[in-house]
Amino acid sequence: MSDTFMAIPRSLRATLASLAMLGLAGCAFAPGGHMNYPDVESVDLASMVDIEQITPALLQRIERERPTAQARSEVLRRQIADYDYQVGPGDILSIIVYDHPELTIPAGAERSAAEAGNIIRPDGTIFYPFLGRINVDGKSTDEIRVQLTRGLSAYLTDPQVDVFVAQYNSQKAYVTGAVDAPGALPITNLPLTIVDAISAVGGPSGDAYWHELTLIREGQEERLSLFGLLSEGDQSQNRLLRDGDQLHLASADNKGIAMLGQVIVTGNLPMNRERLSLTDALSRAGGINEERGDATGIFVMRSQPVESDKLATVYQLDVSDATAYMMASRFPLKPNDVVYVTTAPLARWNRVITLILPSLGLPGDIRGGRDSFEDLL
Repeated sequence: MSDTFMAIPRSLRATLASLAMLGLAGCAFAPGGHMNYPDVESVDLASMVDIEQITPALLQRIERERPTAQARSEVLRRQIADYDYQVGPGDILSIIVYDHPELTIPAGAERSAAEAGNIIRPDGTIFYPFLGRINVDGKSTDEIRVQLTRGLSAYLTDPQVDVFVAQYNSQKAYVTGAVDAPGALPITNLPLTIVDAISAVGGPSGDAYWHELTLIREGQEERLSLFGLLSEGDQSQNRLLRDGDQLHLASADNKGIAMLGQVIVTGNLPMNRERLSLTDALSRAGGINEERGDATGIFVMRSQPVESDKLATVYQLDVSDATAYMMASRFPLKPNDVVYVTTAPLARWNRVITLILPSLGLPGDIRGGRDSFEDLL
């Protein structure tokens, strides 16, 4: 095993061995089955866990990888520039034939454009005097204007026709999740982007998790970050919405940071629209318990994706020198991270970690979590 891995306390290595056991093949889970647990030292944990010290070099690497403000993508610019609404069943058209009021407002002048307009039938057609039923589905208002002008030219001299949509009913996008007024938004003649849609529904609610915005289109999901889009100015994540698109903004439930070990207040630290540093998290947990905590052992455990060949990455920081808090202030935490401050010696770590497997997340919040783990530390 690597020297770096062996520098981690034995009890923490035992914990990582327990994690490894969850992924080992050949274990019998059927009733009456037998499970063999290999010795901690016999498991090659160094190959299953990434160990990193929090150092200036690591922080520089993180800073380089941090998203920066970006302009709209060329694809989005082109889509907006070329955007032309195409009508569909349920839309109501208002058709004006100048100098021919009998064709413009056949139902009476006191009715609104929507009430007096021509509704597009489910088969995509409308009925118009002289022309009968004509198909307009999937056409722009300019295309319909040309179509009507040509048709009426057989009956009128140089007809002047204008067409606009009096009411948009055929196409909708949906915004769900942690927003103030979730619901359907009509697709109209004005391009509707993600930023427009979030604004139209009142913006994120107080419990929104800004880092997880999902665009669902034709059964495919795309993960985006509302925080990156709005707070960091990453307009490359903006998208033009289409009919049937669904935007879902996750809530901050179970998206917090688990604070365990020798901090004043243990529990789950909520995380929604902000980025928390390790210093922020320790501060909100009341700081390190100076009587029982060991400032040389602050660990951040971060689980890896299921498809990864690693179980987790463990970051270690020694803050026995107060200047190390400057590095902690630059180390960003991620949702479901576990921050653990060791005791001297580390006591009952395995019992604590058992409670947070396999999701590495905790219920509750930082205000009410202290009693839940007090007897384990």
